[in-house]
Amino acid sequence: MSNLADELKQMIIDVLVLEDISISDIETDAPLFGEGLGLDSIDALELGLALKKRYNIHLNAESDETKQHFKSIQSLVALVEAQQAV
Repeated sequence: MSNLADELKQMIIDVLVLEDISISDIETDAPLFGEGLGLDSIDALELGLALKKRYNIHLNAESDETKQHFKSIQSLVALVEAQQAV
């Protein structure tokens, strides 16, 4: 697992104050919303703000592409890596 994946997992735990979850509890390819980690739309907004602040990533909340980026840790890693390569 990449350091970026662990960093994103820790960011999710910290930003959303998930006290009973550790980074090892979050599977890299598991869904973040619904049946996976169980996040909701408010969590998505908070994560979007955290990504903007930490990685200078700007997302369109209405975009289907943005929804795909928030699918899993793996897809968030791909997003951050792609944005950092620009």
